[in-house]
Amino acid sequence: MKRRLFLGLAPTAPFLARAAAADPVIVGVSGPLTGQYAQYGADWKRGFDLALAEVNGAGGIGGRPLAIDFQDTQSDPRQSVAVAQRFAGDPRVVMELGDFSSAASMAASPIYQRARLVQFGFTNSHPDFTKGGDYMWSNAPNQADDMPILADFAIKKLGFRKLAVLFINGDWGRTSKDIFLHAAADRGAAVVASEGYLPTEQDFRSTLVRVRDAGPDALILISYYPDGAQIVRQARTMGLTQPVVATGSVYSPKFLELGGPEVEGVYTNANFFPEDPRPVVQRFVAGFRAMYGTDPGSYNARAYDAMVVAATVMRRFGADRQAIHNGLGKVRDVPSVLFGTVTFDPVTRRVSAPSSVDLVVKDGKFAVWKG
Repeated sequence: MKRRLFLGLAPTAPFLARAAAADPVIVGVSGPLTGQYAQYGADWKRGFDLALAEVNGAGGIGGRPLAIDFQDTQSDPRQSVAVAQRFAGDPRVVMELGDFSSAASMAASPIYQRARLVQFGFTNSHPDFTKGGDYMWSNAPNQADDMPILADFAIKKLGFRKLAVLFINGDWGRTSKDIFLHAAADRGAAVVASEGYLPTEQDFRSTLVRVRDAGPDALILISYYPDGAQIVRQARTMGLTQPVVATGSVYSPKFLELGGPEVEGVYTNANFFPEDPRPVVQRFVAGFRAMYGTDPGSYNARAYDAMVVAATVMRRFGADRQAIHNGLGKVRDVPSVLFGTVTFDPVTRRVSAPSSVDLVVKDGKFAVWKG
């Protein structure tokens, strides 16, 4: 298990001098730094580091530096449980962010609940994640909301009626697929094929033959960006020219890089888009470009937002486990690059009124779909 400790540097000399005598406020992070989902962990780290630099540059948490202890789990439930035991037993860890997948997070939830340590699943869209206890919170939109939105985009806005669904055969993919199938039926569309694939799969040609033979007028991808890009590339080389509508999990510059010209015309939606003119988004984009020389993607934004929420709650309500738990139920209108502002529903412990934007890959870039 690889470890990254106390990331995020305070940029001002006066703060560094004060912080040298102060113990850091530590947020534990459980997520993939190695393995098949390592790129997501790398995206998180960039978002975290930018947020930490901003928080610490503005005085940290009551004069103490904010830091993270990022533990590598490869998003494996067994490793996430081991990390949860470590964090739960370390009184310096006041809050936990992660894991990447809902399955990995939910395996560890009982440990966090018993320790009364908030588990903030900022990429955990499984409808049952926050049902694990009152210490489970999330600013990730629920799959039960996301999949009907995707169905509306494909069926009502784009007008597709015969759909083939390809889904990653893990807990997130199966749950999303089931919700999407119900949503499609409710909207009068026919799903002529539903095909799962293994998370480690690289050759999708046999699956795509079955999809081609079913004669859909559009392909629906419930995928992450590495497998989604590979599926589209292989579909195009096999002569499948049907439009592709993908879940927002493919929204990343890496999807464009891995997919190349074959992903031109792919539709998706996202909670974050760097061309959004809102000032909170443009400040984030400018800061990210200054630090990294490139535009941020969705998972950079998710990690940044999660750290901003954590810092805001600690500053307003206190930086201990119980204060953070209570504060999440009280905090209102936290600035958010994803949603404008964040307020949590105290019953579901999820963000209230999440929003998204419809996108299409145009001229090798994501662009707002205007109908």
